[in-house]
Amino acid sequence: MRPAVLLTALILASGAAVAGVTNPMQPSPLWDDMRLAVIGTEEEPPTDPAIFDLDAPPRADNPALVPVRITQPPGAPAIRSLALVVDGNPAPVAAEFTFGEALMPLDFEVRVRVDSYSDLRAIATLADGRKVMAGRYVKASGGCAAPAGKSMDEVRATMGEMRFRQAEDAGRQIGTLMIRHPNFSGLQRDQVTLLTIPAEFIQTLEVKQGDAMLFTMDAGISISEDPVFRFAHTPGQGPVTVHAEDTEGRVWDQSF
Repeated sequence: MRPAVLLTALILASGAAVAGVTNPMQPSPLWDDMRLAVIGTEEEPPTDPAIFDLDAPPRADNPALVPVRITQPPGAPAIRSLALVVDGNPAPVAAEFTFGEALMPLDFEVRVRVDSYSDLRAIATLADGRKVMAGRYVKASGGCAAPAGKSMDEVRATMGEMRFRQAEDAGRQIGTLMIRHPNFSGLQRDQVTLLTIPAEFIQTLEVKQGDAMLFTMDAGISISEDPVFRFAHTPGQGPVTVHAEDTEGRVWDQSF
């Protein structure tokens, strides 16, 4: 390789390593069209990894179970709410979250469906009202129509069951909450009858420790089947309680 070409390659490799991003967001006409409706302004929120970042795989192993992790560095300003958006999905706003003080700095993980190659972005609202954005471009397709992982009989028998486990890391509790629910998107087919399954998903979720709110979620069709939430939080007083409601009016409450 000629010296000039080698030097150019080394510079490009060094720049990529410094950036540390293998799948940055791409220009998105879909986002340009929906920005005002989603965040209430045409102004593009800045990206700032000193406030928060979003990590997702460049190419998803399973488009119906794409992991998304949102993190903040120590000392970053508190995030009060966050909209998670998958630009190419039929219903792009996957969920809107609010976070309590105990979750700051944020380390939060959830799994989503991705229906086509798309930017996956989070728009955070800080305590002072500023909006900041982070995201990744994810290569995945078909996640919203992917068949359910269980039979309909098993779905009905286990719906609403919850599991919760806690671990400790660097003085913080790491909670992992799993809820049994098919979260049908309205785009899937029953594998026996081949009829379309109506949309049916967990719409609202509240997680507390004692009287303190840890986080809430208002969701759409893009949160995965059997949703799992992993979150770091400052230890508090009292049990962790979960309140979930789905689009059919079913309600589940559990204390751990």
